[in-house]
Amino acid sequence: MVKQAVILAGGRGERLKPLTDTIPKPMVPINGKPFLEYLIEMLKGQGISEVLILAGYLSEKIAEYFGDGSRFGVNIKYSVLPLFDEAGLEKESGTRIKEASHLLDNVFLLMYCDNYWPLNLRKLSDFYSKRGKLVSVVVYTNTNKDSFTRNNALVDDKGFVVKYDRSRRDSDLNGVEIGFFIVNKKVLEMFPEHNFHFEKEILPQLIERRELVGYLTDHRYYSISTPERVELTKKFLQPKKIVFLDRDGVINKKPPKADYVKTWKEFQFLPGAIKGLKLLAENNYQIYIISNQPGIAKGVMTRKDLLDMQNKMEEEFQKNGIKIAGTYYCLHNWDDGCECRKPKPGLLFQAAREHNLDLTKTIFIGDDERDLRAGEAAGSKTIFLEPGRDLLDVVKSLMKNKI
Repeated sequence: MVKQAVILAGGRGERLKPLTDTIPKPMVPINGKPFLEYLIEMLKGQGISEVLILAGYLSEKIAEYFGDGSRFGVNIKYSVLPLFDEAGLEKESGTRIKEASHLLDNVFLLMYCDNYWPLNLRKLSDFYSKRGKLVSVVVYTNTNKDSFTRNNALVDDKGFVVKYDRSRRDSDLNGVEIGFFIVNKKVLEMFPEHNFHFEKEILPQLIERRELVGYLTDHRYYSISTPERVELTKKFLQPKKIVFLDRDGVINKKPPKADYVKTWKEFQFLPGAIKGLKLLAENNYQIYIISNQPGIAKGVMTRKDLLDMQNKMEEEFQKNGIKIAGTYYCLHNWDDGCECRKPKPGLLFQAAREHNLDLTKTIFIGDDERDLRAGEAAGSKTIFLEPGRDLLDVVKSLMKNKI
């Protein structure tokens, strides 16, 4: 496992002026604390023991707040360069990495100071180790999802990054590199003598040498690069309790194999379901329903039938003070090859994008192996509802363990 994170934090944050006239960009407040604090908390939770901050603009404000990192449970070191070089040009990212070479581990996690992505360091490290290349980069699969930003990278079906377009003009791209790299220190042998930008000059060389691989993720990243992005990031990082529930077999009685709950007359609440949902609501959980409903594709029921059941189910919930934050159904047949049918996690990612959720901080309760596999693929904590156990039992356990 990688133990050192290196954070590029030297720029001025021009797009956040006038806020960054007096504070450096990573110190922008998000829900009462600096954005950088969220990054460091995440890194500590992933097993990172040392954080090296490559600082520049107003670096003293970062050092004054974070110190040696002891109160955050990590060891923090600093490499500070002036904002400009002798020619009056701003010190670029590559130069900042190069000047800190004596402080770098042989393999380290390199990050931007303004992007947050729910890191799973074990999975990312496994991917890097198995590929055996100098550098891996996380690429958000933005294409055909939500057009959150413009793409700048193309990852081929073998996992190699084959294009990097910093201008974002190329139409033949399938994702966005989001500033999470695992880097072998040997890459510094490629660094030029002059002031240079890491992504602009080094990534094309790595691509040419087939030494850059892309870890694809469907989980949206968040940033503080613009005032608009800051507001989205505040919503994302706002503490919240989220639970995803399968429907058939968790909320209502599951139909016989190869059959479906087709009408409200066939819909029967399971013992403990209403009480369990009410207990979740009383404890301020946001509740989402994630369910496969292929009966529509098979022609045994209609969308109107499903909507009618949904409306009547929610009427019963409302009588008990239960509010559903969102309901997501896969209406495809088993062999349609969609992204949304569990065990694929597409519906979870859709809910996360639409509601600014961190899936790694959610719970998914299901009664089928497909539910567990979907939750695990999305990064959620999964709970299997075993036969003889009802939703109320599970929810009481959550309350007892303060999850």
